[in-house]
Amino acid sequence: MLKPNYVFVLDTRKIPLTPCLPSVASRLLDTGKAAVFRQFPFTIILKKEVDVTPEAVELKIDPGSKTTGLAILLGAKVIFAAELTHRGRAISASLESRAASRGSRRARHTRYRQPRFLNRTRPKGWLAPSLQHRVLTTLSWVEKFRRYAPIGSITQELVRFDLQQIENPEIVGVEYQQGELAGYEVREYLLNKWDRKCAYCDAQNLPLQVEHIHPKSKGGSNRISNLALACEKCNLKKGTQDIKDFLKKKPELLKSILAQAKRPLKDAAAVNSTRWALLNALKKTGLPLTTGSGGLTKFNRTRLGLPLAHWLDAACVGLTPALEILTSQPLNIKANGHGSRQKCRTDKYGFPSRYVPESPFALGFQTGDIVKAVVTTGKKIGTHVGRVAVRSTGSFNISTALGLIQGISHKYCKTIHKKDGYGYGF
Repeated sequence: MLKPNYVFVLDTRKIPLTPCLPSVASRLLDTGKAAVFRQFPFTIILKKEVDVTPEAVELKIDPGSKTTGLAILLGAKVIFAAELTHRGRAISASLESRAASRGSRRARHTRYRQPRFLNRTRPKGWLAPSLQHRVLTTLSWVEKFRRYAPIGSITQELVRFDLQQIENPEIVGVEYQQGELAGYEVREYLLNKWDRKCAYCDAQNLPLQVEHIHPKSKGGSNRISNLALACEKCNLKKGTQDIKDFLKKKPELLKSILAQAKRPLKDAAAVNSTRWALLNALKKTGLPLTTGSGGLTKFNRTRLGLPLAHWLDAACVGLTPALEILTSQPLNIKANGHGSRQKCRTDKYGFPSRYVPESPFALGFQTGDIVKAVVTTGKKIGTHVGRVAVRSTGSFNISTALGLIQGISHKYCKTIHKKDGYGYGF
């Protein structure tokens, strides 16, 4: 049985209170003591002032290259979870497209414009737009949660170091190397690098073993570039053979594995580039801020027997003695952006194909709003919920989970969530 997130609660002055159970929120709405304030994340607002001190909650963040995990804890109880999907690749593609267009303009036989390669400087701490987006989007949602819940502290997964050095500064040698978190940092890196599959047979969803590409018995080292993941069957079959002998009948696979072994971990590099920028931005909130390592997160999740998920990783960031999971339905948040300023759509050859209205608004609605249309007559009778595409004629299209519904009159539509640049789902 799915357990939904707790509901955020505001009093009439928009002061955040302790989140409540969905059943309690439903009762308050049914009795008229509260109204819906926001649909995503679901928030209600009371119709009176409340003079109580709310119990502070903790926000935990597991930053990722493509998806960031977010979890809100009330003590040891996970009461709210979300997964934020970034649009870094889309930003990179847009910048590449813009660079190509400008390059082609400069190459045409038109008026010459002096190139300006060296007249711009980058400020200290500059990040590429696709990376800066990850920081700003995460920070934006931290601020949103602060408006809807009494956030008392923040915990962020920051660096890949071993906290046992902090707990016991005198730990040295083998005792340090074989400590409580031994192997977790390297193994987590390899799982990401090899996509959680066996390097030799692509098997997945089964126990994987760390394997030396060039065997240790023949001088192979423990460097990351010499380590791969293999299922037990392939690991035993390879044994102490050199990989070139083991895969001499599969030259394409051999070439792929050797290239993969030297390939840098792009997603890990993106996280490493943004983690300190995010930390410095979170410090400016003024809330108590603690950090934890990626290895400690993996150790906590494994110790608690939790499955792999971004929001569960977030819940396990930092010191986590025990957890009570009170939700199993995280809110999926996808950064879509606010569209472009393009005044016309083009065909696949780049030629204009149709006109785009200057204003995205019509009759009080905006393209991208989530609406609820209760149609009582005609062929499209029923209730339709989804994102609306407006027309100046008042005949709208609604994209629902079941498909596109065309020709819905604006008279039947009611906005339930204004366009904010994000897509939502469960």
